[in-house]
Amino acid sequence: MDWDDRELPVTLQADLLSLNRSSLYYQPVPPSPAELWIKRRIDELYTACPFYGSRKITVELNKEMPINRKAVQRHMREMGIAAICPGPNLSQRRQDHAIFPYLLRNLTAAYPNHVWGIDITYVRLRAGWLYLVAVLDWHSRYVVSWELDQTLELPFVLEAVERALAQATPTIWNSDQGSHFTSPQYIERLQQAQVQISMDGKGRALDNIFTERLWRTVKYEEIYLHDYAYPKEARQHLAQYFDFYNHRRIHQALDYLTPAQVYLGKEAHLNSRDSRSGCGYVDNCNSPVAHIPTASTATSTPSAPTFTERINAL
Repeated sequence: MDWDDRELPVTLQADLLSLNRSSLYYQPVPPSPAELWIKRRIDELYTACPFYGSRKITVELNKEMPINRKAVQRHMREMGIAAICPGPNLSQRRQDHAIFPYLLRNLTAAYPNHVWGIDITYVRLRAGWLYLVAVLDWHSRYVVSWELDQTLELPFVLEAVERALAQATPTIWNSDQGSHFTSPQYIERLQQAQVQISMDGKGRALDNIFTERLWRTVKYEEIYLHDYAYPKEARQHLAQYFDFYNHRRIHQALDYLTPAQVYLGKEAHLNSRDSRSGCGYVDNCNSPVAHIPTASTATSTPSAPTFTERINAL
């Protein structure tokens, strides 16, 4: 729509585009402070106890404010989260959605690009929220690609898939049975790449455990330590963190190598990245507990140095 076009008024433009003119003036209502607080607490409780369902989360929230279970369930649906524990079979799969078997039972991801996993999580903002999708190489814990969006629509998932496949092609690609991962567009793209599609069983708590661990790490080490005001700020911080996670953060399960050293090969990684030692990310590397800013401290103290500034200070 061109609001400044004097020769073609808005009324005529709306008619030509078959749009309801009244909808052009609609201003979306921002979420209330109460809704933001509830979603933040649900996110914190779920990250700490991913086996908690709506019942237990409701009990925990009622220690702080009155809220009923239906409201908690609605918020959890909007956030795209559910407890990773077996539950009653209260919903049936849509028959027109392709469902693939779980291929990873009794199988170990033995080499890079053997098994990839994909999942979506909730990222809180100061006055809203985003959704984060990531593709993870299970053998090396390397984040192959990731993407952010303000809605749970399909395109941002397909974008992450395309970015991942532009780098390599896995043998097996695992996901849950969510609507994004049973959509025809998603299935067709993986079939075009000739990968074996694997899907978690319904109610299986551990089928996607590596990706669940990634979300826990990202939230405790990055998201909860910052108070993102805008999507752009969240994207910049997460880009810095995933670079740190892949190339600087050592893992005990990887014999204290970084994911990039395992995924790309140790020599190739050392030749392509800055090999300086040190944590390079957490403000107090030697401190066993990182400080999590509250709403008051986040607004009253200067902003924390960026990842680049911390690297340069080493």
